Amino acid sequence: MLVNFVNNAVKYAPGNKEIKVKIEKIGNTAKVSVSDGGPGIAPEKIPYLFDRYYRVDSSGSQYSGLGLGLYICAEIIKKHNGHIGVDSELGGGSTFWFVIPISSD
Repeated sequence: MLVNFVNNAVKYAPGNKEIKVKIEKIGNTAKVSVSDGGPGIAPEKIPYLFDRYYRVDSSGSQYSGLGLGLYICAEIIKKHNGHIGVDSELGGGSTFWFVIPISSD
């Protein structure tokens, strides 16, 4: 998940000079997030980001890939009883995150 999130931040925010990775413990869960300062994602496209084969059309830009990375991440997170999501603002970047339960052992 982390590698996919970082690769996407590099691919879709190429002019961005900083990518932030954050891991935090929230109760009995771990939240991992990757933030970039890229162009952001239009609100109407966000509900589809984790669908199989969905690719955001970024004003004519050509990006390689099949549109499977985020879908596969979402499926893995679901199998681990977690949640996955994105917070994004046009012109203000995006933060992709996932939350998974952690053991107290």
